Amino acid sequence: MPTIKLIADSGSTKTEWCLIKGRKKTVFITTGMSPYFLNGSQMIEIIEREVLPILKKVKIEELFYYGTGCGNPENLNMVRKVLAHCFQGVKIHIDTDITGAARALCGKDKGVVCILGTGSSACYYNGKKIVKNSPGLGYVLGDEGSGAYMGKKVIQHYLYEIFDGDLRARFDARYVTSAPEILNSVYKEPFANRYLAGFALFLSENRGHYMIENIIEDSLHDFFNTHVNRFKENRKVPVHFTGGVAFGFKDLLGQIVASYELIQGNILRNPMDGLIQYHS
Repeated sequence: MPTIKLIADSGSTKTEWCLIKGRKKTVFITTGMSPYFLNGSQMIEIIEREVLPILKKVKIEELFYYGTGCGNPENLNMVRKVLAHCFQGVKIHIDTDITGAARALCGKDKGVVCILGTGSSACYYNGKKIVKNSPGLGYVLGDEGSGAYMGKKVIQHYLYEIFDGDLRARFDARYVTSAPEILNSVYKEPFANRYLAGFALFLSENRGHYMIENIIEDSLHDFFNTHVNRFKENRKVPVHFTGGVAFGFKDLLGQIVASYELIQGNILRNPMDGLIQYHS
């Protein structure tokens, strides 16, 4: 009998799961579980409420968990305790989200791997493991090119009244909010990174306006200059991307990759398809 496996790819906004029973694969989405924003009890609550009812009485034998924040030893220890509590008797493997992205995008080949989702990070993968890493610093200090980073630019343009009348009108119609409400959500409410990333949708919905294109291009160039260009190997191996931002703006990503004379790799919305292949 083939081993019954469960794969999890967990980011700040959502966690994608895949239950593998022989040839049958069941994929489902639950709330994101970042150990920077949730404690162990909150993570256990999410798993018990959103995951275990879907698995029902299936006896999982192996769990491969790739999670944001798991590069931090303290976070890793907390996640390990959470998973051991929820999946008793299961052989558990925990690694970082960037390792998951590398395995999904590169398989066993070398490459520069980039995550552009709610947050951002990059690494150089030698086909077996990550040997060089350029981690994100979170939405306050870094996450260049991410949804939170772009969303912050949108809010700045709106609150500083940089947007022209047309874009201001579009913004007001789309969000129906105010400066005090925005500032309160950013500085006082939880999950500010998710809140900021929500404004990146305004960019994808208003492509073609020069101010919108400038925000997207500047943000992506910031990511390349801060992360991708740190790796001297970037001209010898493909540069791969995953995440909603990467997939949503893949046309501009392709142009920027070409402008830096780099090798275009894969661009996936989510790593799960690649992870299923890697672990099958």
